[in-house]
Amino acid sequence: MKKILLNALFLIGSLSSWSQSKPTHELLNGLLRKYVSKTGNVNYKGFIKDTVALNQYLAHLSKNPPDEKTWSKDEQMAFWINAYNAFTIKLITKYYPVKSIKDIGSSIQIPFVNTPWDIKFITIGKEKMDLNNIEHGKLRKLFDDPRIHMALVCASKSCPILLNEAYDPKKLDEQLNRQSRAFLADPYRNKISAEKPQLSMIFKWYSMDFNKNGGSVRDFVNRYSSIKIKPEAKILHIDYDWGLNEQ
Repeated sequence: MKKILLNALFLIGSLSSWSQSKPTHELLNGLLRKYVSKTGNVNYKGFIKDTVALNQYLAHLSKNPPDEKTWSKDEQMAFWINAYNAFTIKLITKYYPVKSIKDIGSSIQIPFVNTPWDIKFITIGKEKMDLNNIEHGKLRKLFDDPRIHMALVCASKSCPILLNEAYDPKKLDEQLNRQSRAFLADPYRNKISAEKPQLSMIFKWYSMDFNKNGGSVRDFVNRYSSIKIKPEAKILHIDYDWGLNEQ
């Protein structure tokens, strides 16, 4: 009974801050700290147990879409990154248990849907959208920052780890830098060496994002990795593990 009361007080306290003109991400922050390990593994059963709180947060996002005229760049980016990650968690919990997010829309038949990223189950303001719309139509289109690929987590083992805190506009730059360094230093996802680097498929799929403004994948890696890739080194890529990133 005491635990239920404490959870209720936590929810009420979080909701009270939502009277502001711009949404906060306090409730998501609390959920991530409870159900995501420091290594990024997700307790989806925990999120299912706390589905009321998760739904409250998602409803809050839906009712408070970003305003490109009055919101800062970091406020908008944090909103869309948190939205992508939170709605991905929601999608997994809806169809749980699954071995992979890719099972949704394929082995789990959904009419007219080929992939889980094409399911239009998200409403932001008056716009109905899917995860692809958030990643490609919002984040990649509006912001010239390849670090978003270090923050978006599609519930898979080879994705960057899910940060166990919400992205905060006030410290977004630090969080994205930290995620970039952690992703490159993780030998399961990248095997960095000076002469024989093996990188995540993310760097191949989204190479155009890293190659903008005269940069390159190599430049990005050398900026955030303690091991620097030599100019003449050939970059290979590691097979992607689509297994579910659960605890």
